[in-house]
Amino acid sequence: MAAEQTKQLPLFVVCIGGDAFLNDREVRDCRDRALRDNPTAEVMELDANETDQYDFDEAVSPSLLSLDSVVVIRHVQNADESLAEAMVGYCRSMADGTETATSVIIAQHDGGQKGRKLIDRLVRAGAEKKAIPELKQADAKLNFVIKCFEREQRRVDPSAARQLVALLGERTGELAAMCSQLCFDFDDEIIGLDHVEQYLTGNAEVTGFAVADEVLAGNSVKAIIDMRAAIIQGIDPIALVGALAMKLRTLAKASAVRSGSISKAEAKTNPWVLKNAMNQLNGWTSDGLSSCIQMLAWVDEQNKTGGDSMYALERCIELIGHKGRRRA
Repeated sequence: MAAEQTKQLPLFVVCIGGDAFLNDREVRDCRDRALRDNPTAEVMELDANETDQYDFDEAVSPSLLSLDSVVVIRHVQNADESLAEAMVGYCRSMADGTETATSVIIAQHDGGQKGRKLIDRLVRAGAEKKAIPELKQADAKLNFVIKCFEREQRRVDPSAARQLVALLGERTGELAAMCSQLCFDFDDEIIGLDHVEQYLTGNAEVTGFAVADEVLAGNSVKAIIDMRAAIIQGIDPIALVGALAMKLRTLAKASAVRSGSISKAEAKTNPWVLKNAMNQLNGWTSDGLSSCIQMLAWVDEQNKTGGDSMYALERCIELIGHKGRRRA
C-alpha cells in the first residue's frame, strides 16, 4: 500500500465503470495523488456533456495561476468528436514527448459500451486504464468493507463486517461512510460486532432490524419491549414495520428457494441473509407467512390512519413470534 502511495500518477488516467461510488472515489484519489505530486497545480473540473475541444485546450494550457493543471473530465463517454480528438492528440503528444507540460488528465467513464472506442484510442495513445470493480457479489462487498477499515489503518472483525454488509451492502457510499464513522467514534484497533451494534442502536432502520431479529429468534417479549422503547425514543413506527416486512419477505424467498420454486440467484438476496433466513424457517408454513404479512399491512394502515401504532405492532410481533399461528 505504501508503494502505491509513493508511485507518481501517470499523466493521463481513465477510470472506467464499476460501482459508481468506487469510480468516483478512484477519480478523487487520483486527483489528490496528482496534487501531492504537484501541489501548485490548478484543479479544473470539466463535464464532457458541456465541454468542447476549446475548453479542453484552455484547461491543459498554462494559466496566470499555475503552469500545470489537474484536469478532471466527467462522463467522458459523452464526449463529442472534437473533444475526443483533442484528448487523444494531447495524450499521444505527452506519450511521445512532444508535449512537455506536466498537467495530469483524469477521465471518468460511467461504464457501459458507449465511448469504449474512445477509451481504446486513449489507451493506445498512452493513457493508463483503471477498471473499477463492481460490488455485486457478497464476497466483493465483504472485501470492500475490510479495505475501508484498512484505509483507516484499522481492522474489523469478520462478524462485524458481515453485519455491515447485510445492513448496508446495497448502498456503497453509506457503507463506506459507516466504516469511517466507526473508526472515528471508537479507538479500538479492531472494530467488533459490539461496536457496530452499539453505534447503530439509535438508527431507525437498524433498530427495526434488531426488533425483527428478536421476534424471529423467538424472543417476542424482548422484541415488544425494544419496540416500545424505540417508539418512545422517537423512532417512527413505519421504520419498524418496514424492517419486519423485509424480514418476512426474505423468509418467503428462503421458503421458495428451499421448495425449489426459485433459485438462489432469482431470490436476489444477500447470501448470508438468505442462509440465515433458511435457518429460521423451521416451524413456518406458507399460511403462517401469509397471515403475518397481512397483519403487517393492517399495522401499516393503523400507522397511516392515526390508529394505535404501538398496540398494532404488539399484536403483529406476537403473531410473528408464533410463526403466524393465532392463539385460540
